[in-house]
Amino acid sequence: MRSLFTRLLTGGAAYQASSIASAVLALVTLPLYTRALTTADFGIAETLLTFIILASILLRLGLGEAFVRYYHAHEAGTERDRLAATTVAAVLGITTAAALVLGAAAGPLSTLLLGFEDAGILRIGLLGLWAFTNLEIAYALLRVEERRRAYLLASLANVLLTVGLTVTLVVVLDTGARGYLAGNYVGSTVVLLALWWTLHDRLGGQVPGPRVALAPLLRFGVPTVPADATVFALNVIDRAYLLRTQSAAAAGLFALSVKLATAVILAVRGFQLAWPPLVYSITDDERARRFYAVVTTWFVVVAGLVVAGLTLLGRWVVRLLAAPEYFEAHEALPWVALGWAMYGLFLVLVTIGGRAGVTTRNFPAALAGVVVNVAVLVVLVEPLGIAGAGIALVASYAVMLVVLHLLTRRLFSVSFEWGRLAHAVGVLAGIAVAGELLLPTAGLQGFVLRALALAAIPVALLGTGFMRPEERAGLAGLARRRRAA
Repeated sequence: MRSLFTRLLTGGAAYQASSIASAVLALVTLPLYTRALTTADFGIAETLLTFIILASILLRLGLGEAFVRYYHAHEAGTERDRLAATTVAAVLGITTAAALVLGAAAGPLSTLLLGFEDAGILRIGLLGLWAFTNLEIAYALLRVEERRRAYLLASLANVLLTVGLTVTLVVVLDTGARGYLAGNYVGSTVVLLALWWTLHDRLGGQVPGPRVALAPLLRFGVPTVPADATVFALNVIDRAYLLRTQSAAAAGLFALSVKLATAVILAVRGFQLAWPPLVYSITDDERARRFYAVVTTWFVVVAGLVVAGLTLLGRWVVRLLAAPEYFEAHEALPWVALGWAMYGLFLVLVTIGGRAGVTTRNFPAALAGVVVNVAVLVVLVEPLGIAGAGIALVASYAVMLVVLHLLTRRLFSVSFEWGRLAHAVGVLAGIAVAGELLLPTAGLQGFVLRALALAAIPVALLGTGFMRPEERAGLAGLARRRRAA
């Protein structure tokens, strides 16, 4: 079990390293962007960015997920190279054809998505769609082989190029939303081409024999697309709804709350990348069951601490990192952070179905979540503004978790640690909610008191007997090794 945790943490750290660097640079540059872009420009660019990711999920046809699932089922060497070459070639063909067709209709398409015509910004988005989708497949190859160093170097290069280009285009050249969008994807295109060149021997340059048949990959992957797209649509629906019913500025404020929920997103993103290859590689079902249960418990603790921190200290975070006109973004921040944490739990349940080879049950859960999301948006956005959109996100994930658990629990039974989960949630939510309701919301005194409340959470968990003896011993051993180092 300890070796599995080591692999999960090591892989997650490697996959998160670039995200951490990106988050740090994003937080440093956020004051620049929020002063160079109006809330409306920021909302338009961020809304289009979410549309790009949604379209990427559709165009991949689940081939990335199928590649990760079946990589270890093929013999090492030529068979795996053929699988990689087939997957890369298929996604490249699909994305290139889609970019050309959609580019020809960029004007009307921009009106449909944004409410006004701007063919130029839409074509920049299509370049981003092409680069982002193909780069995800290239990264998947590095992940399944656990080539963490190569992944780290490529992703860090992407981060540095992206930040440098975006600052130049937005802050120096004042190109507005177009520059913000271009800066996000031109660097990705450069990194993608470099990865293809580096991996060309593995991707068909010297791979003998025929390609792997696409049909088995599509049988696994295509059923995942409706669910994946529907889940991600939650990120599109809220911004699009705010953009159309409130204003582009409201969409911008909500987008900023997502940016500021970076700490939770980092944890989920690293988990999302490291978890599926690792859990699918465990051949002993009983060992996998135990691992599922323990990882779920500790994910709730770690992600919950971050959510509690953003709940208690979110106002100060917004004041520090954004222009004054963005301050209202703090209203949605706790809800967005909680929604992202719940998405991490959703990934655990998705891989339970994937382990059993069943991917068709994700979609009903995702669809139920979207229906709830839309209903809550309609009810709460008008009276509560962007906070209502955040609450809608949380409600939708809660429904998705319940439905997917009911649909997958007989496919691969996992005895989750329900008592410890309730214990952790009770302590985390109790202190965070009490602090938000009772403590000052401004000034040095408010900051200090809320920081103390946050620090009290791990103490309360320890004091109430949350940790098992073996976990305490492991933590003590880790502390001793740190001191020795």
